[in-house]
Amino acid sequence: MLVSSLIFVISLLILIVSARFLTGAAEKLGLHFGMSSFVIGVFIVGIGTSLPELVAGVLAGFSGNSEIVSGNVLGANISNIFLIMGLVAVISRTGIALGGGYIMVDLNFLIGSSLLLGLIMMDGEIAFAEGFFLLTVYAVYSRFLLKSGQPSLFEQDGNNSPGKSVFPIKALLILLASGVGIYIGANYTVESIIKIAQHLAVPPSLISLTALSIGTTLPELAVSMTMIRQGKPAIAVGNILGSCVFNALVIPGIVSVFGAILVPEYLIGFSLPMFVIASVLFYLLTQDKKISPSEGMLFLVFYAFFISKAAASFL
Repeated sequence: MLVSSLIFVISLLILIVSARFLTGAAEKLGLHFGMSSFVIGVFIVGIGTSLPELVAGVLAGFSGNSEIVSGNVLGANISNIFLIMGLVAVISRTGIALGGGYIMVDLNFLIGSSLLLGLIMMDGEIAFAEGFFLLTVYAVYSRFLLKSGQPSLFEQDGNNSPGKSVFPIKALLILLASGVGIYIGANYTVESIIKIAQHLAVPPSLISLTALSIGTTLPELAVSMTMIRQGKPAIAVGNILGSCVFNALVIPGIVSVFGAILVPEYLIGFSLPMFVIASVLFYLLTQDKKISPSEGMLFLVFYAFFISKAAASFL
């Protein structure tokens, strides 16, 4: 048990550090090609910080432990909205002003992807056909981001133009090396989760819902905190928004290729409703294009409630 826990911590650390390096390298490449701050936040940083969840999910599905995927997806998105968005709003002190370019479009993708995944999970599994449908929706979302990368929508934090400097080969090498680190870290993380679950006599999905989901959302937390301190709320919110949409659509979509993803009843009974509530609440509270510190505190209260209920399952 002690050895498995130690392996879990070390492998999760490797996973997080690798994702951080990968995200930084991807951001430099995005800036080189002239992508705007919001596109980088949603499309590059959002996906980059979600790679721990994706790789861990693929390896879990490939090894026949698909319930880890459902627990991690639900837990990660709940953590993204209630924990990370809550902390970012509270620490910002004056609140976070949201840009108007994406508030009525990308938030719709967030709420739509959450409700869609919730409906698909209600029967206890995600089949290949359903996963393919989720990937199709994400393809539509990606097309929107790439097609709409115009000043009228995305140029909220300054005008970025394609870089005329030398191609950042160092960033590309870091990107590739970080990808290897993410794979190694995710592989040992999944293996240690299975062993810990066996020792505790609890389902692996319960550990992925709590410990794993918190750990794999640390890259989003680090990026968002940094962006807030630098006065770049568009990237901070875009990171959380893009990560949630990616988690809900791409991770179950890709993992379903290896077989149906199981969604245990205890996830459907509590965690799935909390996941939908988090998305709906985030959607409603951002209609005034601002997230205040008091609303951030509300998110944190919801997260504390979620963790306390989930932790009770271990007892």
